Amino acid sequence: MTSLETTTEAEDSGPSGYAAARLRLLNEKGRSGPPRRAALAKLTDDWLSALFATATLEAGVRGAALVAVGGYGRGELSPRSDLDLLLLHDGGADAGAIAALADRIWYPVWDLGLALDHSVRTPGEARKVAGDDLKVQLGLLDARPVAGDLGLVAGLRTTVLADWRNQAPKRLPELDELCRERAERQGELQFLLEPDLKEARGGLRDATALRAVAASWLADAPREGLAEARRILLDARDALHLVTGRATDRLALQEQDQVATELGLLDADALLRQVYEAARTVSYATDVTWREVHRVLKARSVRPRLRAMLGGGRTPQPERSPLAEGVVEQDGEVVLARAAKPERDPVLPLRAAAAAAQSGLPISLHAVRRLAATTRPLPVPWPAEAREELVTLLGAGESTVGVWEALEAEGLITRLLPDWERVRCRPQRNPVHTWTVDRHLVEAAVKASSLTRRVGRPDLLLIAALLHDIGKGWPGDHSVAGETIAKDVAARIGFDRADVAVIATLVRHHLLLIETATRRDLDDPATVDSVAAIVGSAGTLELLHALTEADALATGPAAWSSWRGSLVADLVKRVAAVLAGDAPAEPEPAAPSAEQERLAIEALRTGEPVLALHAQAEPSAGDEPEPVGVELLIALPDQPGVLPAAAGVLALHRLTVRAADLRSIELPSELGEPSGVLLLSWRVAAEYGSLPQAARLRADLVRALDGSLDIPARLAEREAAYPRRRGVKAPPPRVTVAPAGSRLATVIEVRAQDAPGLLHRIGRALDESALRVRSAHVSTLGANAVDAFYVTGAEGAPLPPEQASQTARALEAMLRA
Repeated sequence: MTSLETTTEAEDSGPSGYAAARLRLLNEKGRSGPPRRAALAKLTDDWLSALFATATLEAGVRGAALVAVGGYGRGELSPRSDLDLLLLHDGGADAGAIAALADRIWYPVWDLGLALDHSVRTPGEARKVAGDDLKVQLGLLDARPVAGDLGLVAGLRTTVLADWRNQAPKRLPELDELCRERAERQGELQFLLEPDLKEARGGLRDATALRAVAASWLADAPREGLAEARRILLDARDALHLVTGRATDRLALQEQDQVATELGLLDADALLRQVYEAARTVSYATDVTWREVHRVLKARSVRPRLRAMLGGGRTPQPERSPLAEGVVEQDGEVVLARAAKPERDPVLPLRAAAAAAQSGLPISLHAVRRLAATTRPLPVPWPAEAREELVTLLGAGESTVGVWEALEAEGLITRLLPDWERVRCRPQRNPVHTWTVDRHLVEAAVKASSLTRRVGRPDLLLIAALLHDIGKGWPGDHSVAGETIAKDVAARIGFDRADVAVIATLVRHHLLLIETATRRDLDDPATVDSVAAIVGSAGTLELLHALTEADALATGPAAWSSWRGSLVADLVKRVAAVLAGDAPAEPEPAAPSAEQERLAIEALRTGEPVLALHAQAEPSAGDEPEPVGVELLIALPDQPGVLPAAAGVLALHRLTVRAADLRSIELPSELGEPSGVLLLSWRVAAEYGSLPQAARLRADLVRALDGSLDIPARLAEREAAYPRRRGVKAPPPRVTVAPAGSRLATVIEVRAQDAPGLLHRIGRALDESALRVRSAHVSTLGANAVDAFYVTGAEGAPLPPEQASQTARALEAMLRA
């Protein structure tokens, strides 16, 4: 059906005809995007025009108009958009008649269940309200007549635009502050797993703000790609409205696959990547535009004083301070020198970027575009100067980010590093990660820049930080793929064969230290020997240690802590000793702390569990340490079933296990014979509410061990009473046997979605298999649990390979059930 036919039906049939035509339009699969939004706006215009014509006759009002403002004014109606309407009148009719006219228009809209944002004003009133309320003024900038007195609307538009341009020096800083406050609340759209397409930074609100800046004639936004970015965001919002049937702008995880299907995209990742790219375009345009606004406003405030000082009407020439060959600073930005020849100087983009980052200055939009348009490709391998400038750029710290984004916005990064395209705007589904893959790599280089004094080859550290996740754009293990790519990139940018090998090793094994330190028994000689064999040299170990910290710090707050740092440092110390050739063949197990020994002696004396709870803290930027959780120490005589019992009691008390360690020590008994005591060290946090008392935990643990507390039944009752909320379907659990993990035990590694009672279920399954848990190393990263269990048979020996595989398969089947 054509727009004309749907319009005719809307006019002939009134509200019900409009509703039917609207529904038919929204269900047309062949029409979407801008054509559908425009058609919906036209259909709505025609219906409201008919309403207005009838209402003015019935109310006897002349000199009035119905005006669309905001998104409706721009003709951008999404399926569940509000109708933003202004009933404008010249003040000639009495208040009762105007009220009657408004009712005849508003009530039919409400009767159809459409959201309506409405106002009734004269031009003078509208102008006054706009002068007092910035949001009203922004809406009126897009005012469009729907019906009635066109001259009245034209006069208001002219007045509002004139006011906006006259008041721009005052109003634009207000708008900038409004955008910044919103960004603080909503975050960066291009990095959020569940972004608000409208309110988050880089979203539709910011795109509208850029239109307002352009309307002021004070400054303009970079236009290339901006219209397409707005279209992508609007299309995504349209699809979200249709999928959910609600007026929502938040792209929730559980709806992303459906929205992707509605848009004809492969999957949710393809959707997010497209949305992120659009948001990045808007964000970059926003940065450039507001920088230009403040530069112009500053110049306007300074120029009259300079003219007075110089005398006459001469315009002062801007100062240009040299920064590097062909690069100068002007008006707080990095620009190209007048004598610069980018077409003859392929290193100039990197030299300009390095100079900007080192100076803490933005690189001008004009300079980046000129470099992108005229610079020739670098020869392969790169000359030494180009490689050095890249390292200088990466080593500049926080200021690297803005400069890198400017180069990326104009395609210079993918021209320099073609493999970057696969990680560009690539989402990371793990909520532990704060950033997309590409931004995480830049952030890792930023974090690494503060660690360069710890290593002998800071250049290798910075390049490895930039490339450590470069394989995430490829199938399979990203570390394996990344090793191959890193070799190619390192050779491309001019490193020699030995350096290329080091960078490849760092990329291939960038997770080695953190995974080993948190999931393996460091007292087991096989653990340290295996890491030493992989690392190979003290220099590589030094670099890998720094890269591990930089990677974790750039991931997010859950990925690094003083506790993790101490575990990694301990591992590095042991590996360094092996590499130096002075490590003992069989290192003594770490002695228990004084408190652990005290608890163990008390447990041995009483024959019952002994508990202690301690708040943990880490140093912070301020004077006071920051609390990071609670340490729970448990000591009890060695016996079967301790792990599932303890884990189950914690789950019953709604304590989340962030990390755990279990080990057995031998103490002399009263008869002089050694007796085994289990020590459990847990880092826990309350799901909500306050922590339980240690005495209650101890009492329940005693009951769990003697069988009088049925933990599985209690957990099942709670699960039935409080079913978990529907969310994104988690990947299935995976259980593996770590090859050559230990000479003393078999290492079973479990990766699964974290859930209440998970550790209890695993411990119970191992216990039922008649296995002894020699030690356990538990870590939780966001929603993911990664646990390693050192198990032996009843005689204390590692499991035969076939039994180990059967145990892993059985445990995985149990977790999948």
